[in-house]
Order: sequence, then structure tokens, then C-alpha cells
Amino acid sequence: MEYRGTVRNGVVVLESGEKPMEGTPVRVVPVEEPPTWGEVFEDVTGKAVGLPPDMARNHDHYLHGLPKR
Repeated sequence: MEYRGTVRNGVVVLESGEKPMEGTPVRVVPVEEPPTWGEVFEDVTGKAVGLPPDMARNHDHYLHGLPKR
């Protein structure tokens, strides 16, 4: 069985008030949060060069040939 919780004041507090039996050996492994999309793409964010000044507004025109807005 897996229990989830957080550390508060140096004590692991389990979610939903779950309590394993007294004396149960446990292993505590910190859960790594997945990166945000900003962190995933931080190496390419703001790096595009040579785009038209109205690219954000008219990306459908430049990508798909639709009329400009």
C-alpha cells in the first residue's frame, strides 16, 4: 500500500488521515514535482528571430494561409 502526505514541522502528515498500524516499517521518498511548461521550454522561449511583427495576431495566416485579422 502507498500512503501520500506532506512534511509539517518535521513530521510526515498523511493525506486523508490514514494511519498505518503502529510499528509498521515505512520508507519516505520525496516526490519530485514535474516541471512546468515554462521550465520545459525555457531554452527556446523568446528565441525566434525574423518573424513578422504581427505574427502573434496573424499566426493562422502565416501558418495556414487564412486571411489576416
